[in-house]
Amino acid sequence: MRSAIHPEYRPVVFRDKSADYAFLTRSTLTSAQTVEWTDGKTYPVFDVDISSASHPFWTGKGRVLDTAGRIEQFNRRYGK
Repeated sequence: MRSAIHPEYRPVVFRDKSADYAFLTRSTLTSAQTVEWTDGKTYPVFDVDISSASHPFWTGKGRVLDTAGRIEQFNRRYGK
């Protein structure tokens, strides 16, 4: 690998404010905001809109579409 061409790979906190959930991982993202983690160190923080703590698929709060009802509604509207 060539030196001095790759971005710095360091610990970053990803925070999902809607679910009040945060996790520490490594990334090349940069942020001007910082947060103090549970280990007492300060890390850059990156706010995300959706994480596994708030996504409907992973939380089990997803909607199930009634396809049979939708087909019947289509047939009533445009039916034979």
